[in-house]
Amino acid sequence: MEHVNSTTSLRIAALGNSLSLLLAITYLLCVGFGMLAPEALRMYEAWAPLLPGFEWLTWSGFFIGLVEAYLYGWYLAVVFVPLYRWFSKSE
Repeated sequence: MEHVNSTTSLRIAALGNSLSLLLAITYLLCVGFGMLAPEALRMYEAWAPLLPGFEWLTWSGFFIGLVEAYLYGWYLAVVFVPLYRWFSKSE
């Protein structure tokens, strides 16, 4: 079995896009579920403190939340990959 160097196999672009889409899809699902059962789920209460400018059931609030959810994925990738590479060197 071939050994793969873990410091080169993890790329910021791939992880950034993956995490960003994961968070954007999760956001869309939460908004959708929140609209289907607004009193039961109250999903907007989870998003409001995390997404500055997010307003429930406004177009501007919806798009601001979607963009910020996507950007959070990139933030995580930009911070995580260098840390992962740093700690992988010591193995």
